[in-house]
Amino acid sequence: MARIKLEFPDDAFSFETLLPVRISDINGANHLGNDALISMLSEARAQFLVANGIKEADPSGNGIIVTDLATMYQGESFYPDMLRFEVGLMDFNKYGGDFVFRVAKADSGQPVALAKYGFVFFNYNTREVTPVPESFRARFA
Repeated sequence: MARIKLEFPDDAFSFETLLPVRISDINGANHLGNDALISMLSEARAQFLVANGIKEADPSGNGIIVTDLATMYQGESFYPDMLRFEVGLMDFNKYGGDFVFRVAKADSGQPVALAKYGFVFFNYNTREVTPVPESFRARFA
């Protein structure tokens, strides 16, 4: 497989949060495991949505569903590092776009990873992809 190359402009990020590397996030090589990083990306995404007053699913069944994930690892992280997750949105289309992430050690700024989640809006009741709500697009596009 060809190496993934991710690059994001600095102005792509509109939110940041700090998350600790827990002892349970450490793998057999004694550093942050890729599975734990994916969980931390999901937490950062959820915090971004909450901070912007957006629910992952509304009472009518409309919500956001992740369609794909790309991650480019840039450095190791260890317990008990504190990581800074910067989050933003890019590349909107009719049905969704990309959440983008930049992860670094909070104390040194040393890069840990770049990642992006593709997402679409989805109606969980009808099980169909739906267009991006205009209010969401106007806020972030």
